[in-house]
Amino acid sequence: MTIQVGDTLPEATFGTWKDGPARLSSDELFKGKTVAVFCVPGAFTPTCSAKHLPSFKDKGADLKAKGVDTIAALSVNDVFVMGAWAKDQGVTDEMVMLADGNGDFVKAIGLELDASGFGMGLRGQRFSFIAKDGVVTQLNVEAPGEYKVSSAEHMLAKL
Repeated sequence: MTIQVGDTLPEATFGTWKDGPARLSSDELFKGKTVAVFCVPGAFTPTCSAKHLPSFKDKGADLKAKGVDTIAALSVNDVFVMGAWAKDQGVTDEMVMLADGNGDFVKAIGLELDASGFGMGLRGQRFSFIAKDGVVTQLNVEAPGEYKVSSAEHMLAKL
C-alpha cells in the first residue's frame, strides 16, 4: 500500500556519506523536524542530474524560509554512488544524500519501481514529500516518465 498524507513514515536506516560511509536512522532524520525528501530513480541519470537534484539545490534557501529544516535526496543506490553524485553535483551541507541501497524504504512506503526492463532492477519512483516529525504532510508522486510534481518548485507552491 502506498503511503498517504497523514501517514507516519516507517522506521528505516539510510546510508549517507560523511568522509566515508555512515548510517542515519529515520528517527535522526525526521524526529522533531520538517524534512523535504525527493526521490530519484537513479543518481547520475539524465533528468535526476540535470533537473531534479538541481531544483532542490537551487530552491533550498526558499524551502528553508518556508519552514523546512532538512532537504534530503533519496535514491536506491549505494552510499558510494550517492557520495560521488553529491561531489559531482557540488552538494555540500545544503542537503543530505540518502542511500536506500536495497530499496527497503521505498518498498515500505509503496513507492518502489521495477526498472528491470531497463537493466536497473528495483528503484524508487520519482516523488517528493514533506514530513513533519515523521508524518507526511505533502506527497507528490510523478506519473511514469514525468518530471513535474516532484520538483522543488511544485513543492514550494504547495507550502
